[in-house]
Amino acid sequence: MKYLEEKLVKFLMVFSVLLTLTPLILIIGITVVKGGGALINNPEILIKVPGPKYLLGGEGGFFHAIMGSFYMVLPATIIASLFAVATAIFLQLDYSSRIYAGYIRIILDILWGTPSIIYGVFILVILIFLQQRGCLLAGIFSLTLLEFPIITRYADEAISCVPKEIRENTYSMGATRWETSVIKIRYALPGIIAGILIGLGRGLGDAAAVIFTTGTGNSLPGGLLQSATALPVIIYQQANSFYVSVRDQAYAASFLLIVLFFIINVISRHFYAKFSKYVKG
Repeated sequence: MKYLEEKLVKFLMVFSVLLTLTPLILIIGITVVKGGGALINNPEILIKVPGPKYLLGGEGGFFHAIMGSFYMVLPATIIASLFAVATAIFLQLDYSSRIYAGYIRIILDILWGTPSIIYGVFILVILIFLQQRGCLLAGIFSLTLLEFPIITRYADEAISCVPKEIRENTYSMGATRWETSVIKIRYALPGIIAGILIGLGRGLGDAAAVIFTTGTGNSLPGGLLQSATALPVIIYQQANSFYVSVRDQAYAASFLLIVLFFIINVISRHFYAKFSKYVKG
């Protein structure tokens, strides 16, 4: 009977893994085949901006969306990281009580689980109140709000996992709270870097947070107050087109996103290996 139960549990485990991986493999496989093929046949779409009637089968590419994504995600990640690390330091016992920090962590967990479209609608309400149109700056603020709780919780957990002996030894040598925090951050760098890159990836692949705030610009933004667009938004627009050539570019843009996520993952592992030397021994 026990042998039968073990077999049944093993079967359910394998079945669950296959059930989870099969759709993922199909999605990635179809995107790579169709998107890679579209890029091979027409690589110029990566460096061209949309022409007239682009979404109606016109000429052009989605270079404006690629640059728009980086214009929004990179500043948002930098701003969110600065505030996130500062918040994570404040949540440690050196600066706040255990109960107070616990309440803040609960709020951060709720914000992490909040659908990204809520952040977009929140910024949209502010834009309406200020009687402003969607722009690049609004997209940056929206993604900053989206990434902040993610990076903060990663940084908080990484700093909390630093051995307490480090904190005690630094204080015993006369170090200040700030000097102690700097030393703890060095030991927590692998986890902090991982959190920053995960936040970067989340912002890069999110459409709901920016579709209401940046507009749907068809050109490179010339300033913070001009409309822009991002790769996930242009993929949504391309996929809804009646023209096969435009839908093929949606696969190409999706393939590019997968490549960018792969690069982020490789960079994350590189930095983890590089900064792990601070936590050895």
